[in-house]
Amino acid sequence: MLAALVWLLGSASLFFLLKRSIDCVEHRRRQWLAVAAIAAGIGVWATHFIAMLAYDGSMPLHFDPGLTILSVAIAVLGFWLAFHAAGRRFGAAASLAAGAIAALGVAAMHFTGMAAIEAPAVVRYDMPAIGVAVAINALCFFAAFAAFGRLTGALRITVPTSLAVLGVVALHFTAMSATVLAPDPTRQAAEAGAGHGWLVTAIVVAALSLIALVFIGAFLDRMLTDLRGFADATLEGIAILNEGRIVEANGQLGDLLGVAPAELAGTDPTIWFAPGDGRPLTEPREQPVEALITGLDGETRIVEVAAHAVEYRGRCCEVLAVRDLTARKRAELQVEHLATHDGLTGLPNRTRFTAVLDTLVRSGESFALLALDLDRFKAVNDLFGHTAGDAILCRVAALLRDAVSERDLVARIGGDEFLILQRDIAGEEDAQQLVRTILASFARELDITRDPMAVGVSIGAALFPADAADPAALRHNADVALYRAKERGRGMACFFDLEMDRAVRERRELEHDLRHAIARRQLSLMFQPLVATAGGKIVGYEALLRWAHPTRGSVPPEIFVPIAEDVGAIIPIGEWVLGEACAAAMQWPDEISVAVNVSAVQFQLPNLAAIVEDVLATSGLDASRLELEVTESVMLRDRAGALATLHRLKALGVRIVMDDFGTGYSSLSNLQAFPFDKIKIDRSFVSHVTDDQSARSIIRAIVALGKSLDLPVVAEGVETEEQRRMVLEEGCPQAQGFLFGSPAEAVVGIPGFLRVVGG
Repeated sequence: MLAALVWLLGSASLFFLLKRSIDCVEHRRRQWLAVAAIAAGIGVWATHFIAMLAYDGSMPLHFDPGLTILSVAIAVLGFWLAFHAAGRRFGAAASLAAGAIAALGVAAMHFTGMAAIEAPAVVRYDMPAIGVAVAINALCFFAAFAAFGRLTGALRITVPTSLAVLGVVALHFTAMSATVLAPDPTRQAAEAGAGHGWLVTAIVVAALSLIALVFIGAFLDRMLTDLRGFADATLEGIAILNEGRIVEANGQLGDLLGVAPAELAGTDPTIWFAPGDGRPLTEPREQPVEALITGLDGETRIVEVAAHAVEYRGRCCEVLAVRDLTARKRAELQVEHLATHDGLTGLPNRTRFTAVLDTLVRSGESFALLALDLDRFKAVNDLFGHTAGDAILCRVAALLRDAVSERDLVARIGGDEFLILQRDIAGEEDAQQLVRTILASFARELDITRDPMAVGVSIGAALFPADAADPAALRHNADVALYRAKERGRGMACFFDLEMDRAVRERRELEHDLRHAIARRQLSLMFQPLVATAGGKIVGYEALLRWAHPTRGSVPPEIFVPIAEDVGAIIPIGEWVLGEACAAAMQWPDEISVAVNVSAVQFQLPNLAAIVEDVLATSGLDASRLELEVTESVMLRDRAGALATLHRLKALGVRIVMDDFGTGYSSLSNLQAFPFDKIKIDRSFVSHVTDDQSARSIIRAIVALGKSLDLPVVAEGVETEEQRRMVLEEGCPQAQGFLFGSPAEAVVGIPGFLRVVGG
């Protein structure tokens, strides 16, 4: 019973240590497997030896020390090999192999111990019975290892322990019952002794002490290792302080400070941490405090430190929990930078600029606001591509940074628009100096004569508080000045004044009213006759647009048409004019045509020909009676697209007239590229035909050109009989002007006859 009890404890320690080895990392696992093999080997050896000493026979027994020690080593080796055969998971095959090895090791230990007997007898064995005993032992060990691999909780120790005890007891007592000691007088008898009670006691004490030490060592190792692992498992650095000194620190804190945790022991935490609020680290706070730490590597990090009191090693101590915020702070700064800066140029964006502008206005500080817009940037971007456009924007950003002082702010608010806040100014002269510096930098670094991708800049400036008292008004006034600068020819700078604001406000009011002019029925058409110069017969009428404003009265076309083109209102207005003109022409005689001016903006519409076709179908007007007057500016933006549209219109049967020939951009290649039906000479030449020989020479040249190309030539602006006679002499077959009739509304008199009213 004593032997069985010893193995019960040894077996329990065996599986306890096996479980501990599985929970450990590999190098610790190997250590614990060795300890488990020692504990199991000594336990099973003590079980065998105690049972052998319990033999009560007629002859004295003694044991050979060498073989006895060898039996211990065999048992330890057998278990060590069995554990390695089982691996970590204790599967069926691995458990079977481990059980067989363990059983053979125990059997080898048993018979080695039997061979150590010194007695006047011969030892004989019943081998079949011994084979059955070894098989039972192997089966029990297999079941024990398999149960250990599958069970959890307390059963993982108790069930395998019971099976191992059963196997060893079955092996030992079955093998002992199959052993016979036959007296042999020829063998020398062992010396009589006083008994083996003291030896039994010594073996039991040694075995139990070893097993107890194994349990205690495993427990202490688990506690210490787990506590250290628990401290190192956290992502935070931990330091325990006593009397203002660090007595313990984990690995994370050592990594933060760039030193080994052991080197922190005994140091003052104030040499490592600098709290943001300047108070001692251990002072009670409602929330963690941010602090700076500087490691031995010289890198400064931002950390969050939380302190609280604990009992450690029987003493009242403070714990500092340190969390590294460096990565998060950097990410926050990066996100903040991305939210307030332009991703391409790195300049502050609209959000950042607005915040700074609001702050400056509230402070009352005098400053200048400069609004900048790049000239030719769209053309460069379209011609050379967006990559080149991005490079230009970066070059411009660098130029502007170099032009301003450190306290000034340069921002990109979108596209090719930049804003500058110039601080610490004494007056307008400081702003003018900055403007001159910027213009000189552009002229020097972005010279179009040397760099085809060069751009210019237009600048509008407004001063605070002289020109505006709030941010919105200041921005508006700078934009007004920028608009005026671009209006004067680009590459210039303008400073805001009240007259400028009045003009811009008036234009914006016109823009607004013009968008609603059709719906409010403020637009109307007047018709000016086109006559044959020889006999004065009316051959057609040109539709002229008029705008009767309810408060401004009649707004001249030369004022509102450019505005309509700028804001895009010319597209619906042009379609309305075309429809009204065709509807009016349907009331005229069939030989009378109607001419309608088409803006270059309308030619940007890919469906212009479809619109004209739809208007002709709706009105019922024959396409040959419609003349569309275009200027050569339609060829400037997209020559290929404009020519394609002209050919589609020509295919409808519509006649195409080149208007204002000889002024602005004129190219004979346009006459060659498209078969125009008529050329109109601008009125500026006709008005001087009687007193300017060069004007008459130009008319003569245009008429000759028209004759060579078989194109009729129309003279505009004929106001006197002398002008009519001279254009007739030069060969103009048709003319138009006040001499033949002023623009007027068209009314129907009798069928087949049109009369003009309004004079």
